[in-house]
Formats: sequence, structure tokens, C-alpha cells
Amino acid sequence: MPILTGLVSALLLAGNTLFWTLPLVALTLIKLATPRPWQPAVLKALNAVALNWIGFNLWWMRHWLKPTLDARLPAGLTPDQWWLIIANHRSWTDIFMLLTVFHRRVPMPRFFLKASLFWIPVVGLAFWALEFPFMRRYSRKQMAHNPRLADIDRRATERMCRRARHHPITLFNFVEGTRFTPAKRDASHSPYRHLLRPKAGGVAQVVRLLGDRLDGIIDVTLYYASPAPSFWRFLCGQEGPITLCARRLAIPAWMPRAPYHDDPQQKARFHAWINALWQEKDDWLDEAERRG
Repeated sequence: MPILTGLVSALLLAGNTLFWTLPLVALTLIKLATPRPWQPAVLKALNAVALNWIGFNLWWMRHWLKPTLDARLPAGLTPDQWWLIIANHRSWTDIFMLLTVFHRRVPMPRFFLKASLFWIPVVGLAFWALEFPFMRRYSRKQMAHNPRLADIDRRATERMCRRARHHPITLFNFVEGTRFTPAKRDASHSPYRHLLRPKAGGVAQVVRLLGDRLDGIIDVTLYYASPAPSFWRFLCGQEGPITLCARRLAIPAWMPRAPYHDDPQQKARFHAWINALWQEKDDWLDEAERRG
């Protein structure tokens, strides 16, 4: 029965994606042929397609899979604001849990994505047309060999933030850069029990470029009762209870003016800030685990 549930879920997800493929491709072609000053109108239509795709997925997941989600959100969220949302990352399920609680409460979301996701049929095209920033996530060894590689990701973030200044936006950033596993934690010598080391560069760049626009940072912590959550288990309706705790953080006054990439002291200050935040998150996950 769980396998049948998973297959039906996969068909619903694929069917909904295929249904919106035609308007997505048509609008993408229109956007390619449209002069830059008029492209925001096409992007607005693309956002509507994406929001409807999200909305139907959340509808069938809520009624078919009936996930047990305990969510705590800050008050006062509206689609007319600019937000940076940072979160820990355990599973692809995280994305749908975040969409469940923030859908239409905040502007159309943009995720920082691995560049390899561009090649997923239909979905990759949607990400590109909707101007999601693609990150290549170079290793320390690659960066040491060619420091200019870092500029590629920075330029992608700059392009997205430059366009985002004119219309409200929500940026989601899984700042660990990949999904948590105990093996990855141990290999990276993470000082946390439940988390990988956070990366501060993307947060620093977004706050510098959009600091006067951002209404704040929302810190999200996701806890799964299952020790090894998976998206397939979620599609099969077998994922255990999930807790999502979101809190609003004020942006420190020093942060928008801090030259992260040019000043080692400011870079260390950013790392101290996000590491302290991650320690609080790890402590909260410890407590959630004890409560069971």
C-alpha cells in the first residue's frame, strides 16, 4: 500500500508539472523575445504559473498524504515584503514543507540552486525562466587552485538581487549547501550534532545588495521525527511528524555595510554571527530530539 501511495503521488506531481509545461514554455519564449524593460510583466505571468503549480501540489499533498506538520510562524508576513529565509536542510521534503507554510504569505519564492538542477527536464527550464540563481558550489580545493571561480556565483547572485530590488521577493537559502547526513557531518568535521557547517557568503551578499529593501531574515529550523527522512518516504505517506519553527531576525546594523569578500575581519564577523545562530539551532534540535 505505501508503494501504491508513492506511485500515485509521483503521478500527481508529474501530471501537475506536465499540465503547466505548455504555458511555461510559451511564456519563456515570449520572455526571450521581449526587450528587457518589458520583461517584468512576463515574469509576473511566469510567477502566476509557478504559484498555481505550487498551490495544486500543496492541495493534493494535504489531502492525499496528510503530513503531520507542526508549524510556528512569525506574525505580520505579507506578499508585499522582501525576505531572506535561511534553513537547515534534511530532505527534498523540506522544500514542500517551506512552501506549505509560506505559500502566498510571502512573495513568490526563489531558491539558491545547484547548477546541475538546470538540466532537469521542464523543471530546470522553469527555474531559469523564473530567474532562480544557480550556484556551482566549488570545493575549497578548486577555489584555492582558481580563486576567480568564486566570482561566477557572486555575479549570479548580483544579477538576481539587482532585478529583485524593484519587486518584492523571498529568497530561500539552505546555507549548509547540501542535505545533512551523519556521514557528511563527520567528513566535514562539523562541530554540530544535527547540522553541517553553514556558509555565510550568500547571506552576506544578499544582505549587502538588498539590505535597505529587506524586511528581515527568517530563520527556519526543520525537525523530522524520522532519523533519516526521505522524499520518497514522504510521497509514500510514511514520513513521521515534522516540526517547522520559524522566527524573524532583525538585520544587525553593521551587516549591510560589511564588505564580506574584501575585509577578513568583517568576514570573520559574519562567520561568528551565523555560527552562533547555528549553535542555537543545534541546541533546539537536541531539545526536540529529547522530547521525541
